[in-house]
Amino acid sequence: MIRAVLFDIDNTLTDYVKIKTACVNAAIKAMIKAGLEMDSEDAYDILMKIYRKSFYESKTIFQAFLKHVNGVVDYKILGAAIVAYRQIRYFVVKPYNGVVKTLKALKKKGIKLGVLTDTPKVKAWVRLTNLGIVDYFDCVITFEDTRHRKPNLIPFKKVVNTLHIKPCEILFVGDNPNRDIKGGKKIGMKTALAKYGQFIKGKEKADYELNKISDVLKYI
Repeated sequence: MIRAVLFDIDNTLTDYVKIKTACVNAAIKAMIKAGLEMDSEDAYDILMKIYRKSFYESKTIFQAFLKHVNGVVDYKILGAAIVAYRQIRYFVVKPYNGVVKTLKALKKKGIKLGVLTDTPKVKAWVRLTNLGIVDYFDCVITFEDTRHRKPNLIPFKKVVNTLHIKPCEILFVGDNPNRDIKGGKKIGMKTALAKYGQFIKGKEKADYELNKISDVLKYI
């Protein structure tokens, strides 16, 4: 019997790839307007390569980009990038269709709800607030809460201890087979792959596959 449903945030509750693409393109456009002498497509390719080599939540990505392409950080260009990125992010951060309705339905069934994410604490809480769904969750476990990332079992154990629910009674919904599904299965949770938001491929098989978030209601 499932007593709790645990969600990842990015590409599970919201389209992180769409958000990141829109924000990066806005930042590049602003940098070029502020004096960066580069083709926008070349700038995008280089910036995304730097993201992939570091971390998608990097706080110094534009500094690293400017050092890479110009050798130094031009703070006029840096400021333009940061402002444009933040401005567009507010408008594009939206929940997937059906998220709010599904969370309401789960709550109505008496199901505990949680979030387990590798996103830094402040960004995770801001994102959930921006999505308008923060009040649905009984626990939110972020990177700073354990200093370990999925599929390490420590974050999953933190959830279990916080909710006081056995792993076998928790369904974990995530888009990443290598982190979400692998970690959830290892600790003994039921797992559901968010196919609708899957960005990373992997061999780990989930117990269920969701073509839309409301599909989770079939397994409760």
